[in-house]
Amino acid sequence: MESLLKRHVPDPANGFFGETPSVDDVQTLFPHALDAFQRDATQFLLDGDSVVVSAPTGSGKTLAFGIPLVTMSPKAEPKRPTSLILTPTRELAEQIRGVLKPLTDSIGIRIASVYGGTPYKGQYRRLNKGVEILVACPGRLIDLLERGALRLDDVGIVVLDEADRMADMGFMQPVCSILDKCKQDRQTILFSATLDEEVSEIVESYQHDPLTVGIGPEEVSMDSMQHFFWKINSRGKAELASYIAEKCGRSIIFCRTRAGVNRLGDEMSEMDSSFTTLHGGMKQKQRDRSMHKFSAGQARVLIATDVASRGIDVDDVNCVIHFDPPDDGKAYKHRSGRTARAGSTGTVVSLVLRSQNRQYKRIQDEVGIRCKFTDPKPESLEEREFVPAPPEKSKFRGKTRKGQSNKKRARRSRKSSTFRSSKQGSNHRNGRRKGKGKRNNRSRGGPKRAKPRN
Repeated sequence: MESLLKRHVPDPANGFFGETPSVDDVQTLFPHALDAFQRDATQFLLDGDSVVVSAPTGSGKTLAFGIPLVTMSPKAEPKRPTSLILTPTRELAEQIRGVLKPLTDSIGIRIASVYGGTPYKGQYRRLNKGVEILVACPGRLIDLLERGALRLDDVGIVVLDEADRMADMGFMQPVCSILDKCKQDRQTILFSATLDEEVSEIVESYQHDPLTVGIGPEEVSMDSMQHFFWKINSRGKAELASYIAEKCGRSIIFCRTRAGVNRLGDEMSEMDSSFTTLHGGMKQKQRDRSMHKFSAGQARVLIATDVASRGIDVDDVNCVIHFDPPDDGKAYKHRSGRTARAGSTGTVVSLVLRSQNRQYKRIQDEVGIRCKFTDPKPESLEEREFVPAPPEKSKFRGKTRKGQSNKKRARRSRKSSTFRSSKQGSNHRNGRRKGKGKRNNRSRGGPKRAKPRN
């Protein structure tokens, strides 16, 4: 690569090569072996064509648009990026930036991400220095434009990633406003798992005679998954979800609301489960830590709202649990599509309350599957081993979690023995040190009864 960099001095006006490169040209820069889809998409983008790409998450599309973008982005002035990637979620924005940054660093161009939930100060600083490639969520980008933090007049290449998800989240109007502020003769590349009505309107309004490229299945295949619909009562629901995750290995549990995620997290913490949580109400640093913990294999389970149902690329998810029902069949597919990826199989379990029977029947009709509603049969699940990654350095000093005595865990384990493997809780009480300080009549090791949880 070093000799190549000496031969090619980046052209500030036209990108790294200063001319239209071929796929083979860019392959000499980066060590990534592109598959057939990535080569085709890359060549179309290098040729300057507007392209509509139908591709599911995990298909390698980030490199397909990222490699051309890195080599073609002209030098940027302060506050005036030359290439723009729009994405629906913070996690996906950071994921894209993480994939492309080694490429940008290798040839001396700059990339930054902007999204809500993080301070403006750092984003102002990066924009003032100048970035060639900006990865942005529509809401924060509109906010920065209104604050005068940047202009889009020099943006000649726009990538709309997960366009159908942006439509679902109500971002189409902001996206149109953003596109109107970019160069009129820009190249627009649109990636979407499906081409819904709103996405088609974007194509018609902002792309001229685009090429169409497809990769993989047009939609998530339900045939690669085992689907279970288990009739349950609200009591013991959390214990059952915990046991499923323990047996199946790396799992994602979907709840409808932020409060539901937090509530389930509280219950699972009392069962000493290995989990982390993710929802839109968390601070960005917390969300980043949670995603890192799960993707790095330090936690077996991710408890999340639908913020994790699209655009999150985590390998080897064995099981998806619908703790709360999805809104519709489309949401069921996106949630379930976190497992059974890259040719593997997966398990999908829906925990169905009596009042939810009709809703889940409608979802089955929309998805095109036929599954009986049965009593829970955990023995029918394929057992998969989960080996946790070593924890990273932390300030943890060995303190027990507040309110979590061994006796309490033992009681809960006995109550949930129907679903959980046999785990005998410790019978000893937390010892008290003699002669050191006053006795607290609310000691964690005391015999106070656990309050019933609704």
